[in-house]
Amino acid sequence: MFNNLGTDSGSDTMNDFEVAVHFSKIGIRVNAIAPGFLVTAQNAALLKNPDGTLTDRSHKILNSTPMGRFGEPEELIGALLFLVNEDASSFINGVVFPIDGGFLAYLGV
Repeated sequence: MFNNLGTDSGSDTMNDFEVAVHFSKIGIRVNAIAPGFLVTAQNAALLKNPDGTLTDRSHKILNSTPMGRFGEPEELIGALLFLVNEDASSFINGVVFPIDGGFLAYLGV
């Protein structure tokens, strides 16, 4: 299932759960990844100034990311390979893996 950037991620998560329950009856597992902030061509203008320095928005994001950096798209590959590996993840169904440098876990303390 692919996330539409225009939809609410909470409803996407609930949809993943519903689909996982439904399809598990016929042997299909449904899981998702939830990427954190990655600097890509799509959002570079929001996160970096023309001179390459970080925007105020970037600083706010990084201050709430325990690992203190943006992720790289390549860092999603390990989770994807794990989820598609039947030997490693055959009993995993209906989960959303955050790959976000701890952003969701951060309590602001």
